[in-house]
Amino acid sequence: MKIDDIARLANVSKSAVSLALNGKPGVSEATRAAILKIAEDYHYVPLRNVKKKETSGNRIIRFVACKNSDIVTDNYESMPFFNELLAYLTSEMKNYPFSLLITAVQTESLEEELKALEEEQNSEGILLLGTNLTTRQINRVKKIQPNIVVLDTCVPQLNCDFIAINNYQGAYEAGSYLLQNGHTKIGYARAQTRIYNFKERERGFMDALHRKAISISEKHYYEFPAMDIQTQTEKFAFLSAKEELPTAIFCDNDYIAISLIKTLNILGIQVPNDISVVGFDNISEAKVVIPELTTIHVPKEEIAREALVRIIEKIKHPLADIGLHTFISTKLIERSSCEKITK
Repeated sequence: MKIDDIARLANVSKSAVSLALNGKPGVSEATRAAILKIAEDYHYVPLRNVKKKETSGNRIIRFVACKNSDIVTDNYESMPFFNELLAYLTSEMKNYPFSLLITAVQTESLEEELKALEEEQNSEGILLLGTNLTTRQINRVKKIQPNIVVLDTCVPQLNCDFIAINNYQGAYEAGSYLLQNGHTKIGYARAQTRIYNFKERERGFMDALHRKAISISEKHYYEFPAMDIQTQTEKFAFLSAKEELPTAIFCDNDYIAISLIKTLNILGIQVPNDISVVGFDNISEAKVVIPELTTIHVPKEEIAREALVRIIEKIKHPLADIGLHTFISTKLIERSSCEKITK
């Protein structure tokens, strides 16, 4: 039996199993007891010495995702954006003499779980999915492993390496696109959780509108869950009256855009005939929803490539502690969820 098997039987992460087996904090007593019971029942024998010997010649870069209930959920690996990013990282890693070890930890026990994982199998560098992390949490990871590159967010005040989407530029382009197509009465569908990416998208979109002296009415703001496609017909039932609707709505991401399209459809509001909709991320579902979604494409392959180039550079020159903040530009993909104002 391996740690993977215990984790599957206990329905917990591998890092939680490691913490429990090694008597370290970071898991509840009930979870610890359940894990120890499974280990006893299945006669688990730690293979720490064997494992070290087997991996002693294997150079490891660890990818760390910190899970929570809002953004990076338990099934994050199956979500289009993260799934594509991991696929590109795995593919790009073939060009380097390292193995990519994909790890998921709980955000609330990030420090304890990561320390345990590094003690069990140390890495030469960490690619940290920082989508939902605070400055303090990023600093804690950096103390555990100084060779760190943070993906999908940026903290300007930190001397740390960040590879981020140019959220501002993408959203600014979306706003300019709607203006060019004659839209002046515009709405905004926001994520309920306000992470760095969404704040930057809102800032870029608003700047594009302000350039033409256009603002968004308070009644034309709508909130949706960030990473879960849900119809919100009861919440937005008032829209069915079709009184003073915006002609277009920009959404923080594609999940929200798809939720919005489905909600509007149920309420008898047609996209794009009544309202045009623009998303952000260009996930695979954007081409499946009806109508197909106009959105901002995020080049995940380029993010993966730049992340690996930078982490390898840090491993080669660990004393050169100068952080680089890299922003990957985006582009608008025009599909059928938007139309021009002809009146």
